[in-house]
Amino acid sequence: MSDAHTYATKLEWKETRKGTISAEGLPSVEVATPPEFPGGIAGIWSPEHLFVAAAEVCLMTTFLAIAENSKLEFSAYSSEAVGTLEKTEEGFRITKIMIRPHVVVADEGLKDRATRIVEKAEHHCLVSNSMKTQIELDVTVSVA
Repeated sequence: MSDAHTYATKLEWKETRKGTISAEGLPSVEVATPPEFPGGIAGIWSPEHLFVAAAEVCLMTTFLAIAENSKLEFSAYSSEAVGTLEKTEEGFRITKIMIRPHVVVADEGLKDRATRIVEKAEHHCLVSNSMKTQIELDVTVSVA
């Protein structure tokens, strides 16, 4: 695998504060200014949602890779994330993203190991490492 990769996207404005983002071979996504801002539109993905989702998805995919390499057996992974947008001296910024991953393992003895792997995944997540935003975790591991 190469040390450099590129990810190309294309954005086309449609009307008002709305457009469509696309990339070759991927489904297009309608995007807009969030409803909290003047002219914003509810019910459409915003840059803010995509920013928070990028950190959340990266945590999951990094966890999956590390868990596979570590031979961690688990039956489920899910998460929720909340980004906090605040006005700072530099302007509006997403100052914090709280990600709440939940991993389900087969027995009690795997809970601490699963937690460590989630924490390791956050440490190695290339998206969150590329952000100025503070990333926090609230990990839960349960036994099923």
